[in-house]
Amino acid sequence: MKIFLYTSFALIAFALNSILCRFALGTEVIDAASFTTIRLLSGAVTLIAISSFFGKNESKTKGGNWFSAFFLFGYAICFSLAYINLTTGTGALILFGTVQATMIFVALWSGERPRILEWFGLIFALGGLIYLVFPGLSSPPILSSLFMFTAGVSWGFYTLRGKSNSNPLEATTGNFVRAVPMIILANLPFVFQMHLTSRGVLLSVLSGAIASGIGYSVWYAALKFHTATRAAILQLSVPALSAIGGVVMLSENVSARLLTATFLILGGISLAIFGRKFDKSMTLAKQN
Repeated sequence: MKIFLYTSFALIAFALNSILCRFALGTEVIDAASFTTIRLLSGAVTLIAISSFFGKNESKTKGGNWFSAFFLFGYAICFSLAYINLTTGTGALILFGTVQATMIFVALWSGERPRILEWFGLIFALGGLIYLVFPGLSSPPILSSLFMFTAGVSWGFYTLRGKSNSNPLEATTGNFVRAVPMIILANLPFVFQMHLTSRGVLLSVLSGAIASGIGYSVWYAALKFHTATRAAILQLSVPALSAIGGVVMLSENVSARLLTATFLILGGISLAIFGRKFDKSMTLAKQN
């Protein structure tokens, strides 16, 4: 139950991040660089406060490391810059397709072999994702596509590096604190193009403090219970969850296509998760 709650909360937080970013940049209430800066800064402040509340008196950079912080920074800035010109469907397909490909490639490279039902689950989940976003696809700008591709690779490696952390809160806090100076330096070329509104700042803070800071800590805590392949497949649910969130929070229309895609994605994820357990049970039964 704890694994289910951790994983569900993290995936919902990821979807909330997409909704907040889409709303902020889509309505042009803030620029991408400022959104990312406030997002990472508010995430770092929130995590430091939580760590202090739980009696963590050590240095807030003791957990995490500079490599993970760099991947976090790379994901956050490229994610925001890409969504300036990419449509939601195109961006989601590039991002989560890249995340999945990155994590599975690394897993295969390191010797992990998905079982047959996991492959079928992967096919169903990816098929549902493509079915959901394909009608909105267009020829995307090459620069924005490269930004989102880089965001996907960065998030894939950030996720993989979090699997071995024994203290998720400490690791995430250290990563966010280290990422703040990176985003401030990256923001300098855009300082004269800053566009801030109270709504834009609020959306950035919500994205950073709740959907990112707390959400990523919980995701790090959940990662040790999942293989790299399963973690990649689970994240395919985020576009569907984002679309459902758009229906509930942004009053978007419910469509049969959305319901079908959601069924395929979540069904594929379930098949991948329970398929591995089934295969293990069958293997043990044959051995006995």
